[in-house]
Amino acid sequence: MSHILGIKFRDHGQLYYFDSGPFVVGVGDSVLVQTEQGLGMGKVALVRDTPPEGEEQPEIKPIFRLPTTEDVDIQRENDLLAREAHTYCRKCIESRNLEMKLVDVEVLHDRGKIVFYFTAPGRIDFRELVKDLVKAYHTRIELRQIGVRHETQMLGAIGNCGQMCCCRRFMRKFAPVTIKMAKEQNLFLNPTKISGICGRLLCCLSFEQENYEQFQKKCPRVGKKFSTSFGLVKVLRTNLFRETISVLDETGEEHELTVEEWNAALANPASAESRSQERQDAAGPEAGRTPPRRAPEGQQNQPPRGERRDRDRERPRAAGQGQSGDAPPRESREGQGRSRRGRRPSRKGPRPAGQQPQQSQEQQAQAPRPKNPRHAPRPEARQGGKNPSRPPESGS
Repeated sequence: MSHILGIKFRDHGQLYYFDSGPFVVGVGDSVLVQTEQGLGMGKVALVRDTPPEGEEQPEIKPIFRLPTTEDVDIQRENDLLAREAHTYCRKCIESRNLEMKLVDVEVLHDRGKIVFYFTAPGRIDFRELVKDLVKAYHTRIELRQIGVRHETQMLGAIGNCGQMCCCRRFMRKFAPVTIKMAKEQNLFLNPTKISGICGRLLCCLSFEQENYEQFQKKCPRVGKKFSTSFGLVKVLRTNLFRETISVLDETGEEHELTVEEWNAALANPASAESRSQERQDAAGPEAGRTPPRRAPEGQQNQPPRGERRDRDRERPRAAGQGQSGDAPPRESREGQGRSRRGRRPSRKGPRPAGQQPQQSQEQQAQAPRPKNPRHAPRPEARQGGKNPSRPPESGS
């Protein structure tokens, strides 16, 4: 019975699936397979009965054959040749002053091609370098530029956690990692804390992102205000490991609620009257009472304003006065006619005894004025006519 074999050509390389065919192999055995680049030797890293998800049965090719002792010796010589080519290529790069860093060299099993992996900040003109390598090894030469993550995967390093980098141990494909993941996971946005050896964001952020997304769906948005049974509260933060939500109420007190308690508090919001009554009960019976207002000096023994108004209305009217104690008598108002000044009540108080009453406008006009030779008016102006001494003007 054939099995599905997961084969790696390099320790840090990607996992490729082949069919075992009639051969019986186990994990750790070496096999020869036919690839697009030629014949290659790899090691079995996984054995399974069914193909993995996303792989169809017609696409899985069978292995070529099992290696012999001669094949093992050839593979050992290829490893020595790869180390020698690595040293020679670095010398050529330094002699030509090329801005590139050589990472690794791979020699195919039949020596039909040698692949040089390098990193560079931009595009490099390495045509002269290829000519030097072809003259030295007389085979096809391929220079493949890779990124800093693949460089760390090939070389290996110790991560911030104190263990070997995940890309070197088990990762075969790199998932996209964004700064949004670090924000959703409540991490400090310090580049030295959230970056790996390669200088990029940690790959482990993508491992936990699915759990954070599922937890955030249950929790409210941080910074938003909600009306709950505790009153109007503001969401401060959420904790995935404890599955709690921290909120701040109107009194400035912080509460930590579980997801179930939060849903129950959100389903039964308290009204404003009940919240004020709860605050009064918590503060004491004297907290909701306002102190009595103290009246100013001179008015402390007086009755309230409403009682004073009723008492003034019941007070008997004075003789010779109208409805208002300050208004003049009816006879004086009738003598003034319908003038606006006569109808308007006087703002002054009652006249004291011995004071002469004011004269009306007609009496003031008929009364003789004191003669002043300096300001004596003209007789014709006083009579209102023309000067009789002046002859009349003729029409001609």
